[in-house]
Formats: sequence, structure tokens, C-alpha cells
Amino acid sequence: MFILWYLLIGLVAGWIANMIVKGGSSGLIVNLIVGIVGGLLGGWMFSWFGVVPTGTFGSILCSVAGAIILLWIAALIRPSRTAAR
Repeated sequence: MFILWYLLIGLVAGWIANMIVKGGSSGLIVNLIVGIVGGLLGGWMFSWFGVVPTGTFGSILCSVAGAIILLWIAALIRPSRTAAR
């Protein structure tokens, strides 16, 4: 049952981060992957400061922060599509 909860939190976090960074939607699977990886990244980063997110809101906040950073790093690495035109 916890796996479904983590997937749901990852999906919500990926969607929120995608709306903040790009302003659009990339699709269900991409949002899910970004949210889950962002949750791992956010948890790792928050542990540097000794912060442990608790509850659903804390988990979503941590995942969104990690997903935003993940999308930001991906935008720096990936060349812009408009630059090629």
C-alpha cells in the first residue's frame, strides 16, 4: 500500500514542479518519474540541513523542491529547441 502512496505523491510533486518550471504538462509517466526522482533528490538535500519532512505535506514539499532542482539541472544540460531554429 505504501508503494501506491509514494507513486501518488511522486505524481503530484512531478506535476507541480512541471507547472512551476515549464508552465505546461509533459505527461503522466514523465511527471511520475520526475516526482519520484525529485523526492529522492529532495530527501537527500534536506538531510544535509538536518531537516526531515514529515506527513503528506512535508513529503510533497520535499519532492517538489527536488523535482524543481532536477528539472532545472535538466534544462541546463539539454540544449534549447528554439536555439536550433
